[in-house]
Amino acid sequence: MIRAFIGVQIAPQVRARISEAIAQLAPELSGIRWVREENFHFTLKFLGLIEEPQIEIISDALARAIQPFRRFTISAKSFGAFPEFKRARVLWVGLEGNAMPALAKAVESVLEPFGFPAENRIFRPHLTIGRWRQPMGAQQQLEGKLKRWKNFDFGEFSFDEVILFRSVLKPGGAVYRPLKEVALAGE
Repeated sequence: MIRAFIGVQIAPQVRARISEAIAQLAPELSGIRWVREENFHFTLKFLGLIEEPQIEIISDALARAIQPFRRFTISAKSFGAFPEFKRARVLWVGLEGNAMPALAKAVESVLEPFGFPAENRIFRPHLTIGRWRQPMGAQQQLEGKLKRWKNFDFGEFSFDEVILFRSVLKPGGAVYRPLKEVALAGE
């Protein structure tokens, strides 16, 4: 069985700017497990465990779903937290792009017939950069600590492919490997 998800790579220059911000912020936050820079990605759909033969089926469905989409730009801005600052479990960078909600919906719709249920949550495009193992009192001041990063622009990038990733869980953190890359239409 393969633990898999569908996602988008974050451009190196944007990853670097986010990492610089994390380096400044990390000493102020305790108990957080940071995502390594090479693992920064935007998840369109988490699939869970799949079988090897499903890779081609999922890839073909993914190609149909994204066929109408042209390359577009994503902006990375600001820090946020799920479920909220006072009970933060996940620290994230917000992502903006006009076609993102439609792309996510198209991916969900095409995969649902294959047993991958649609999300019940509102789509909130983000890049997870850290997770707290346990809720801690330090989060009470989190909103104040992140205030200087409100509306901070980490950069923008165009992307031209959606990737079916394998996720291998290891003691030092997950390792993501592309299984299939599916190109968006050109400009």
